[in-house]
Formats: sequence, structure tokens, C-alpha cells
Amino acid sequence: MRVWLASESTRRAEMMAQIFPNLVCKGIDSVNETSKASLVSGQVLEICQKKAAAVSIDEGYDLIVVSDTMLQDPDADTLAMGKAGDAIEAAAMLHRLSGRRHRVWSATGIWHQSKWEFHLNQAIVEIAELSDEVLVELVLSNSWVGKAGAYDLAGEMNPYARLVEGDEATVLGIACDAMERLVQFSDYEV
Repeated sequence: MRVWLASESTRRAEMMAQIFPNLVCKGIDSVNETSKASLVSGQVLEICQKKAAAVSIDEGYDLIVVSDTMLQDPDADTLAMGKAGDAIEAAAMLHRLSGRRHRVWSATGIWHQSKWEFHLNQAIVEIAELSDEVLVELVLSNSWVGKAGAYDLAGEMNPYARLVEGDEATVLGIACDAMERLVQFSDYEV
């Protein structure tokens, strides 16, 4: 089975390579990652659908996967926390999340048999109160680069964060329902 993960996320690639050892990982051309949806859940789904629309289907793959992940601001259902653009933004995001719970949304599209199916899941993560020293360590480690909310649950943030509700796959970048579906695909040939 030929499977293309249309993403440059190393965390997504690690998760999917466990299911599909011959996985092809390559990003797609730049996609406008803005959304008109009011809630973060709608924003992440709309951006995932834009990524799906940007995929060139005639590449000879049996499955194509696109995904998007956003954190919901702890205080507002309509404010998304995306990727930090620099160390100062990363520090501000981590400071905002320190000692609080927040929702993480992942939307994943799977192309199979000439059609897309989309999955949307949420999880709740709690970040411990981060001291100034820990904040500096996290920022200097660059573990925030390319990560929604400026942290990686399976990386440097792991000792300071815990999953309260939902599935780790959702936090790491693939909707958990989509992961279950991908496991089903791996169990039989297309």
C-alpha cells in the first residue's frame, strides 16, 4: 500500500510510520492557513480541508493523509494558538498556558478510493505551573519550533504536561479517530 503523509511534521511521521513502514512524507505547497470559522474546532477543520484541496491526487497513492492541529486559548473558544513565529512568541504562549488547562483540536483528512473523509477530535491538556527557569529551558531547547501552542507533549514539555481527556494522538497532530481508521487500513490491502 502506497501511503503519503502530506505533512512535514516529524511527530506525525513517527506516529504513521509505526503503521505504514513504507510511508512517504512530503509537504504540500503553501496553503493559506486562515479561517472564517468562529470556533477553533471549525478553524482547524477548515484549514485541514484547504490542505486536502491543495493535494495533487494523481500521484499514485492508495492513501493520502493531511492534518492540522490548533490549541484553543484557555480563555476563549474563538481564539486559536497556532505555531510560535519566534522565541518571544513561544515564551508568551508557554507563559499563557502555564498552570492551566486547554483544549487541543486536530482535524485529519484521509483520501481513499477517490474521496476524502475528515475526522475532528479534541483533547484536554493541563500544563503545570512553569517556573521562569523551566520556561527559559523550554524556549532555548527549540522544542517549540513548528509546534502548535509552542510545545510538544512527547518532547521537552512531557514532564510538565498531562493529558486530562482525549487521546495523545490528537495532541501530537493526528485526530484519534483518523488514527483508528488508518490502523484499519493497515490491517488489509486496498
